[in-house]
Amino acid sequence: MRGLSGKVALVTGGSSGIGRATALAFAAAGAKVVIGARGVERGEGVVRAIRDRGGEAIFVQADMGRRSDVEALLAQSVEAFGRLDCACNNAASDEGTFALTADFDEDAFDRTVAVNLKGVWLCMKHEIRQMLEQDRPGGAIVNTSSVNGLGGAPQGALYSATKAGVLALTKSAAQEYAKEGIRVNALVAGAFRTPMLERVFERAGGGAPEGAAAVEGAYTQLIPVGRIGDPREAADVIVWLCSDEASYVTGHSMIVDGGMTAFAR
Repeated sequence: MRGLSGKVALVTGGSSGIGRATALAFAAAGAKVVIGARGVERGEGVVRAIRDRGGEAIFVQADMGRRSDVEALLAQSVEAFGRLDCACNNAASDEGTFALTADFDEDAFDRTVAVNLKGVWLCMKHEIRQMLEQDRPGGAIVNTSSVNGLGGAPQGALYSATKAGVLALTKSAAQEYAKEGIRVNALVAGAFRTPMLERVFERAGGGAPEGAAAVEGAYTQLIPVGRIGDPREAADVIVWLCSDEASYVTGHSMIVDGGMTAFAR
């Protein structure tokens, strides 16, 4: 990918799913990678995978809903590699699902917003400040949203609300910092085969393997290409949005869902 060799890329939620695939894709494009996530074992596993392929990477344990953790994540990233050129804010929780709007409790609301929305804002806040202050200012940020944030989803009000908020944060920041050389875009993700999606299928299917398979089959029928996406397909889009090949793209919500929402766009 043009323009990424030697650059520094931060991926939150980089220990699993789309985040893991994105960290590997950045490394394959020649970037130095910082992986921020809560799970140490999985995060260190991604670092080993990158280093085994000749890349450079570090892992920083961080909860994106905590300001102190985000500040430490950015500080350690710059300490290790000197600057920040790209960021993918991907960390999220699926807690705000599987209940009707009036049946969620306040704690569930606060936890979902803390990670999925406040966490993205906290990361953007400190990423943008670093990108503005460093020698050769500028950079590219991609925030992971969801097709559920385009119009809501039954039994997913909290999750959907946070993902809609991510789109608004993305578009606002893109307009504010474009002249400073910072591009901000969003990946609007459909169904990708990640541990989070597998948990959703399992819960929707009543906890039984056959139930999960039935839910997945019904969901797949809604996707024109007829399959669940591979996380690498999302990662390729994220890395492209951060590359010089997307130098005129900012404030964009790139829908990558196999055509599932094409009828409503």
